[in-house]
Amino acid sequence: MIELIFKGTRRYYAWMTALVVAIGVGFICYLWQLNFGLGITGMSRDVSWGFYIAQFTFLVGVAASAVMLVLPYYLHDYKAFGRITILGEFLAVSAVSMCILFIFVDLGQPMRVMNVIIHPTPTSILFWDMVVLQGYLLLNIIIGWNVLAAERNGVAPAGWLKPLIYLSIPWAVSIHTVTAFLYAGLPGRGFWLTAILAPRFLSSAFASGPALLILLCLIIRKITKFDPGREQIQSLAKIVTYAIILNVFFFLCEVFTVFYSQIPEHMTHFNYLFTGLHGHGILVPWMWASLALMVLAIVLLVIPATRRDEGILAISCVAVFLGTWIDKGMGMISGGFVPSPLHHVNEYVPTIPELLIALGVWATGFFILTALYKMAVAVKEEILA
Repeated sequence: MIELIFKGTRRYYAWMTALVVAIGVGFICYLWQLNFGLGITGMSRDVSWGFYIAQFTFLVGVAASAVMLVLPYYLHDYKAFGRITILGEFLAVSAVSMCILFIFVDLGQPMRVMNVIIHPTPTSILFWDMVVLQGYLLLNIIIGWNVLAAERNGVAPAGWLKPLIYLSIPWAVSIHTVTAFLYAGLPGRGFWLTAILAPRFLSSAFASGPALLILLCLIIRKITKFDPGREQIQSLAKIVTYAIILNVFFFLCEVFTVFYSQIPEHMTHFNYLFTGLHGHGILVPWMWASLALMVLAIVLLVIPATRRDEGILAISCVAVFLGTWIDKGMGMISGGFVPSPLHHVNEYVPTIPELLIALGVWATGFFILTALYKMAVAVKEEILA
């Protein structure tokens, strides 16, 4: 099936070329970082996780969201999702690939990656994060490839795939739960020290991932002969609706707990993010924009008429994706580091090289995603023909 990736229109090759250029720019900046060190980034002693880890945190959720297709289709026999389940699994493959690359560039010296393997430490959450991410990537590659091959050949998938499919469901939840535990397990960081962090991560994941998948389905319908299906898109829209409502509700629960209880260590982080602290507030407009986007999306998605209008649905999905990207990315990471445990405010702003490296990683992910989707859609078109 790999040969299908190399057969495309001029527009397809132009898009892939643009992604290769973006990857090249990011790689050049990464070589600069490799030579000079992480000093070219905006990170500091007080803020040791920055834009790279923010993207990693968000993309783990996008990867985990594939379970919202796999679970209804395989456990509840919702046949409609059979048409697009492969799209969710391939989205997970590209998202996990980006997660791994963002960890890779954040470590500085790439050989440090091997320390987790050469010196495994089961008591470390980082060790288990490596295990669940690598395992989830492998599961989705095996399942996606074999299911697509079986569909192309007009036969039922091999029986041995069923246990792997069932295993992938709790595994998807585990990758984001373990990621949340990375933060919640740091007692010196009050902003992350909450038992509701994992549910917050999962709710935003189940909103942002399906929202991106809806946008991809709409694009696929427009530029190919394969129609992912209106029923499938509307079912995903309902999932996004419930998930984004839960995400905002969990956030408000945090706000109530922190401010009603008047916990100073926790309050300062929220004050910094939403009102500024000691004259510093670079993230304030971003956080209010994030909240506004999520509330706007809820209003548009809750009303059946606007949710069924695919033009408005696309706007709603963009709002969900951007709102959760801001909140769960820079808001969650910078919000946990600023102010420091010593109550010093040392703001973090990503540098241009840092942003270009991140752009290169995103371009790599979309290159993988485009190639996988090209293969999947070509198979779907063959079957329809």
